[in-house]
Amino acid sequence: MKIPLNFIARYCLLALLGALSVHVKAQTQVLVEAESFDDPGGWVIDQQSFPVIQSSYLMAHGMGRPVADATTTVRFEQPGTYHLWVRTKDWAPFPKGPGKFQVWVNGKPAGGVFGESGSVDWKWYYGGEVKVDEADAEIRLKDLTGFNGRCDALLFSTSGSEPPQDSAGMSGLRHELLSLDQTRKEAGHFDLVVVGGGIAGTCAAVVAARLGLKVALIQDRPVLGGNNSSEVRVHLRGDIDKNHHPKLGRVVRELDNGDPGNGNPSGSDYGDKRKLDVVSYEKNIDLYLNTHVYQVEMEGGRISAVIGRNIKTNREVRFTGTYFSDCTGDGTVGYLAGADYRMGRESRAETGESLAPEKADDFTLGTSNLWASLPVDSVTSFPETPWALPFSDEYHIDEERSDWQWETGFGNMNTITEAEKIRDHNLRAVYGNWSYLKNNKTEKYGKRELAWVAYIGGKRESRRLLGDHVLTQMDIQEGKMYPDATVTATWTIDLHFPQKENSLYFPGEEFFAGTEHIRVAPYTIPYRCLYSRNIPNLFMAGRNISTTHVAFGSTRVMRTCGMMGEVVGMAASIAKAHNTTPRGVYEDHLDELVAMIKD
Repeated sequence: MKIPLNFIARYCLLALLGALSVHVKAQTQVLVEAESFDDPGGWVIDQQSFPVIQSSYLMAHGMGRPVADATTTVRFEQPGTYHLWVRTKDWAPFPKGPGKFQVWVNGKPAGGVFGESGSVDWKWYYGGEVKVDEADAEIRLKDLTGFNGRCDALLFSTSGSEPPQDSAGMSGLRHELLSLDQTRKEAGHFDLVVVGGGIAGTCAAVVAARLGLKVALIQDRPVLGGNNSSEVRVHLRGDIDKNHHPKLGRVVRELDNGDPGNGNPSGSDYGDKRKLDVVSYEKNIDLYLNTHVYQVEMEGGRISAVIGRNIKTNREVRFTGTYFSDCTGDGTVGYLAGADYRMGRESRAETGESLAPEKADDFTLGTSNLWASLPVDSVTSFPETPWALPFSDEYHIDEERSDWQWETGFGNMNTITEAEKIRDHNLRAVYGNWSYLKNNKTEKYGKRELAWVAYIGGKRESRRLLGDHVLTQMDIQEGKMYPDATVTATWTIDLHFPQKENSLYFPGEEFFAGTEHIRVAPYTIPYRCLYSRNIPNLFMAGRNISTTHVAFGSTRVMRTCGMMGEVVGMAASIAKAHNTTPRGVYEDHLDELVAMIKD
């Protein structure tokens, strides 16, 4: 068949115009993710709200002192006049918060001051027109207060149309302009994919690797250790020397950097390097730091792959695996895969536990943001904080350093979807109390300064993934010894609640906790608590294992969680050797697992 030349010409012209229109569209919108700036300066990257806003962001965490500018260079293939949009929020709108910052383009401020809108929601705010004369433009985020101003992204557009404000629209814009799907890389196939690099996940990865498995260890922060890292600074608890299986806990010992207490002003005391060295030594572990897993692929009811996004570069990586271990604490992988889970407290009628409430509810243990001050040579000042929680002579907390009691989120806020709100409430408490101490107790606090305030929340409780056995108060207090007994736990049943005096002065806004330690004899956790009852290739270790809320009060401490990880690493090696499932290890190879635990 002969095609006329004029038809070919028209087709080529249309194709060329289509290609040009696509090119123009791509170049008339330039999306700049703040967390991807070339130099963050004194700003920090926060990924804790990723489940809500599908992104990390930059935050000016200066503890009341303005931080150094974040800077980057942006390439504009079409110089001209652009409309600037800034995605930010007012984190403490009481009525207006202190997180003020400016955006500078090529040495000039654009759009005024951001972060003081009085709206707590993440939104695009218009920053006016910006003229770009050259291909490369220098962008600066200039912090004005040091009080946690935050920026998610900047959008330069030749159109004056408002960008999508909803989460789904923003996710689509991000995928389109950053070409996330097209730039995704394959990490390869692994025998065991461990998501979560806290003590539990690190132990699971190390043991599995030493037993010959090819392991991916994925952590959403730049350091390992979770709550026992320099970012959160919680000391390890639970004994490893009272085991029915005395060899269990060896990897926990390797990671343990001693006991500096909670909230020590020296971050090096928590052993970030020690943990990294242990993992880096293992040739069978591929370590991915700064990688937040947010998507799961399923095949035949099993997890076939997880997808993570780098919290700084936004580049995505896909991991395929035979087995997966959810060590995220939040049960993120299980939740995305459709695993059965529970969040909150069961009723007494449901569990038969004397410590359970009469009615089931959403109450969870809270999140801590610890802090510490240090002495200095001369008297220093600290600003008044009208946007923070109010303290007075009648009620304030007279401490030079925090401990675990600084805790928020007792069922009144969701520890996953409102993690940012919980952290911000903690910050309002810390800064408000410190401002009171500095300005009203100068004899004691005049020559002290805040040395460190955690901006990453130390979370205690969220989802609990359900296994073939759900550990209960009776299992613990009666010391039941099941055939699949593995980890020996020793911590008390330690269920936090708002401190009464704190509730009196801050009803519904508590940030200070109390507890009653119910002591227990050493007891064992069945292996059946460490794998999902409905996702056949999913293990779990850490605070998200299969327990009731009451039992969780004892199992959640990190040395105990680390031993769970060790057991998961062993079970995964047996599962691979016999080409079976985590449940198959219990049903057909339990003697082999118990023998391995006993070494």
